[in-house]
Amino acid sequence: MDRLDLLMGNTDSLALSKMGFAHLIDNADIVGIVAFTVMGIMSLLVWYYILYNALRLVSVRARTQRIMESFWEASSPREAIEQLRSEPEYEPFSKIALDAAFAAEHHSDALGGRMAEALSRHEFIDRALRSGVQREAARMESGLTLLASVGSTAPFVGLFGTVWGIYHALISIGQTGEATLDVVAGPVGEALIMTCIGLGVAIPSVLAYNYFVRSNKALNASFMTFAHDLLDYFATGNRVRGQRYGNKQHAPSAG
Repeated sequence: MDRLDLLMGNTDSLALSKMGFAHLIDNADIVGIVAFTVMGIMSLLVWYYILYNALRLVSVRARTQRIMESFWEASSPREAIEQLRSEPEYEPFSKIALDAAFAAEHHSDALGGRMAEALSRHEFIDRALRSGVQREAARMESGLTLLASVGSTAPFVGLFGTVWGIYHALISIGQTGEATLDVVAGPVGEALIMTCIGLGVAIPSVLAYNYFVRSNKALNASFMTFAHDLLDYFATGNRVRGQRYGNKQHAPSAG
């Protein structure tokens, strides 16, 4: 009890010197260093993709309504395409609209040729839009595989470090013949810290993965809705469902 008081009661600094993070760094062997390094790399990658996807998602959401309105309000397809080209490379809605515009232009240039005879204007634009939607949806999923992998494996890496710390505690007991707290404090502290690090890496990964999957699902629905409107517009020359994104009635002539 006196030793417990010495370690945990009166002197927290002494307890930390026996069980803290610094003790882990100073006394870890090659196996512990490898496990710690792996979890450190996992954590850096997780937070990189969390911040990257969060910033891109915020930017895409902030631009979506403006891009759609500016497209439908443009006085001509040429003006609409110039506006879309000025959007950043990562912006998905402008790239989908450009795919539709270029497909319509390509089909018009091929009128009288074999391609125009094989595929109608509607089919040709539809194929281009489907390809564009799939491409942009895949780009929005960047890093999600890593988040899912880290979320499912980091606890096991932490558990490995925990088992290794307990193994060291048993070795210390065997060498000293005593099972006192000051003998096992270091290895047990190492085990607990490894467990905390593993959970600290896994929990943000799982939460971020679930959030981004749900957000991308809603965004993909918006891709499909916008693509259907573009198909109507470029295939028929008119915006069939002009009220979907607001009260704007005007749309550039696709002619």
